[in-house]
Amino acid sequence: MAIPFDLRALRVFVMVADRAGFSAAARELHVAQSAVSQTIANLERQLELTLFHRHERRIALTPEGEALYAHARELLERAEAANLAMRELHGLVKGEVRIGIPSMLGSYYFPPLLMGFKAQHPGIRLTVVEAGARRLQRMIADGELDLGVVIDDVQSRHMERRRLIREEMVVCVPRAHAFAGRRCVTAEEFFQEPLVLFQDGYFHREFVDALSRQTGLAANIAFQSNLIPLTKAIVRQGFGITTFLRRVVDEPGLAAVSFANPAWLELSLAWARDAYLSRAESAFVEYVIAHREVL
Repeated sequence: MAIPFDLRALRVFVMVADRAGFSAAARELHVAQSAVSQTIANLERQLELTLFHRHERRIALTPEGEALYAHARELLERAEAANLAMRELHGLVKGEVRIGIPSMLGSYYFPPLLMGFKAQHPGIRLTVVEAGARRLQRMIADGELDLGVVIDDVQSRHMERRRLIREEMVVCVPRAHAFAGRRCVTAEEFFQEPLVLFQDGYFHREFVDALSRQTGLAANIAFQSNLIPLTKAIVRQGFGITTFLRRVVDEPGLAAVSFANPAWLELSLAWARDAYLSRAESAFVEYVIAHREVL
């Protein structure tokens, strides 16, 4: 059975859909707009389907176009993985690893691993992206990242994972706070205080939201910030308290206090299930797992 399209046509189709226009796609592909329009017209004729609604200033996928888009993206990603695998066999690629790390881990846990790996593999380029754990999962699924650090829970079970670290989430308060000398703090006591929290999508915020649901208590949010230094400054000045992984609190002016029911997070290095890992990515995974004791 003859296939009525090729990868080049699918690449043009996906680019037009992503850029929502023929001229924008042509600029991205560095070809004439007429060539893009002709490719799409030929594809629609071969498939005997209309793939785009054409309006005066914008275009949109038809239902048929949306169905093709999902398959086209998957085919292009698999073709790129195959191309990379073949090029690596010829030694043509030094390698790149695109990894996503939540801010707490990127600032306080991962630097020794990243520097150690780079020292051992100077030819491999590391691109590190900081974002919330859930956004990192989406970026991996969309092919924007190769690897990422995620919470090992139900929402990440569809990914390939390698366990990294089990770390305690603690209450972070200023040294002068009444909680500072305590052995532990109850969830009820925690929610009575003004809180400085990360925004949605970060495991820090997910932890607090889950605790709120478990206890039926509402969080009294005084500040929202994804910036760790700012959050620490607010806590240090007595305008609220927060939660952090224990190591993040280890500095003058702040105290770490366990919850009455100690709270632990399991964090894993993850990638898309059935994804092809390049030599560079495989080397990074192996290095991190072999040296995770430094975390």
